[in-house]
Amino acid sequence: MDVLDSLVIGAGQAGLSSSYHLQRLGISHVVLDSDPAPGGAWQHRWDSLTMRDVHGVAALPDAGSPGLSERRANVVVPAYFSDYEREHALPVLRPVRVDRVTDDAGVLVVHAGDRAWSAHTLVNATGTWSHPFVPRYPGMDTFAGEQLHTVGYPGAEHFRGRRVVVVGGGASAVQFLGELAPVTETIWVTRRAPVWRTDDFTPDAGRRAVALVEERVRRGLPPASVVSVTGLALREQERAAEGLGAYARRPMFSSVEPGGVRWADGSYEPAHVILWATGFRPAIGHLAPLRLRSPQGGVQLDGTTAVADRRVQLVGYGPSASTIGANRAGRTAARGVARWLDELDGNALSTTG
Repeated sequence: MDVLDSLVIGAGQAGLSSSYHLQRLGISHVVLDSDPAPGGAWQHRWDSLTMRDVHGVAALPDAGSPGLSERRANVVVPAYFSDYEREHALPVLRPVRVDRVTDDAGVLVVHAGDRAWSAHTLVNATGTWSHPFVPRYPGMDTFAGEQLHTVGYPGAEHFRGRRVVVVGGGASAVQFLGELAPVTETIWVTRRAPVWRTDDFTPDAGRRAVALVEERVRRGLPPASVVSVTGLALREQERAAEGLGAYARRPMFSSVEPGGVRWADGSYEPAHVILWATGFRPAIGHLAPLRLRSPQGGVQLDGTTAVADRRVQLVGYGPSASTIGANRAGRTAARGVARWLDELDGNALSTTG
């Protein structure tokens, strides 16, 4: 089997950026993407999410940005990614769902069903969307209503007239409450009290937030979301929900019952729906055979390079989960791949010499 210089898993923002920079450096590679069409996780986001809601998407390398608009993000971004793949002739293969990555005498082997690819290096760009997190609470399985996670959010009309418990303290929960409160009754619960941002989110503030997340992965801790550092803010379209009291948060309930949720003090709220806006975890289970996790539970990184195995680059992980961070991480990862390949060539020359 031919051995590629590198292989990229995932064709979202970070994966496409990585592929562009690998190609620019003349590094042979392929990109394996699990989706049947371009667009990464964006193609799966809910219809009511607009480009203005997400504050735009950072431009991919050597390309313009799709910009701010009222158009659906799940239409605009997939089209943008598709055009980018075509214009730069990126070597994307799909649909290919990677099962595991193993080591065979110093060569990385990427397994996907009955197919396999071998490579000297790997850039993992699988993000988090395919790994939604739902915490477990007593009685969840007895709930007679509907339970949904962010990945399955069908839009506000689906919930009209149905009492909804929204769980989670992140930006998605705030957006959902903004849409739902004008059409139905909502109850917001979070594990910790939300921290509201009172100042403008300047570029300097963004850099400081990313630096804090970066410090966690440098120490090998599980990555935190950037919003957990920056705090929350209401958009103008959420002011109506604020006026309806949607953001009067309650602490987390202790159990779920067939008709609602109950707190430790015995108080009870009936509900038809529980919407779990409880985030995601990095989709890196396929890397388990490489034993990259640190004792602290995360993958320790030096830039984008896995400290436990310098053949592996992680992008779209921790501080590079944002679109701007993903672009920068793609460039950093390609350079990390080039350094490893140079070392590999140097070792081969010294052996033969």
